[in-house]
Amino acid sequence: MKKVIVTGGNGFIGSNLIIFLLKKKYFVINIDHNKYSKNSYLLKDINKKRYKFFRLDINNKKILTIFKKYKPDAIFNLAAETHVDRSIDRPKDFISSNILGTFNILEQIRIYKKRYKRDIKLIHVSTDEVYGDLKKNERSDEGSQYRPSSPYAASKAGADHLVKSYSRTFGIKSVISNCCNNYGPGQYPEKLIPTLIFNILKNLPLPIYGKGLNLREWIHVEDHCEGLFLIYKKGRNGESYNIGTNNNIKNLNLTKLLIKIVKKKKISIGKKVKIRFVKDRPGHDLKYSLNSFKIKKKLKWKPKKTFNKGLEDTVDWYLNNTKFFNYFSKKIFFKRLGLKL
Repeated sequence: MKKVIVTGGNGFIGSNLIIFLLKKKYFVINIDHNKYSKNSYLLKDINKKRYKFFRLDINNKKILTIFKKYKPDAIFNLAAETHVDRSIDRPKDFISSNILGTFNILEQIRIYKKRYKRDIKLIHVSTDEVYGDLKKNERSDEGSQYRPSSPYAASKAGADHLVKSYSRTFGIKSVISNCCNNYGPGQYPEKLIPTLIFNILKNLPLPIYGKGLNLREWIHVEDHCEGLFLIYKKGRNGESYNIGTNNNIKNLNLTKLLIKIVKKKKISIGKKVKIRFVKDRPGHDLKYSLNSFKIKKKLKWKPKKTFNKGLEDTVDWYLNNTKFFNYFSKKIFFKRLGLKL
């Protein structure tokens, strides 16, 4: 039975990936600092026979002892600070987790490889935000210039460069995925879609930055997990793969679509549920968009869920799991961030 490590496994994508890997009959070791919540809502009922959890910061050198004990085939690095607004308020946290944390993982893999003559394949999960703001008809491919705008994007770009340097210099087996915006079950309520769903259900205004014209590409988290698995199995060492859907929508139109979906569920919409434009975040990019031709051609991957069906499934999940929001401090997740200049 192959063993793999998922860092940040209690997070949104990490939890979904662990469930995916367990279904594939892998033994999964979850390393997470549990910074935001006491545990993962999605993982609370999983079978623990092929699962082990370590509460550990990825900056901790004890990761090497986990490598030595479990001899993993691969490590999916999803441990990261990801909220752009939070990176504006506390950029140092993003440098620590996203750059220094990735550095420590690479160092421990290097030491493990040298000391025990064994390879661990690193699947480093990055973002489309490293490519920066795009013009109307642009799409970023794997060779596009990095032009990060926020401290978050810059920290992820720095981590990407570290991974590529360790692959070339030290022969570390690694691949990088650059994915578009994820959505689906169990996403933290600081992100746009769960925030909108929560506010609709609680009869609260729907805050939209600026004029709501920011264009984003969206992928259901299950499709992302499938892409990550294929990159692990078939991805070429030292290369990057964009994971996108070619499905772009403005934030304002996304909000209107969500309202329409909730109404379709015969749920009463309160009078306070109205779009409210709020002050934009500093340096807010207007458009992210990926060219994902490489992964589709080389690895034969393509998304399975349409955006409308995926959104409906996501709304259904939150309707059936209203207790999910109790896992987080509303003081942390519903306070406006990212206004510091």
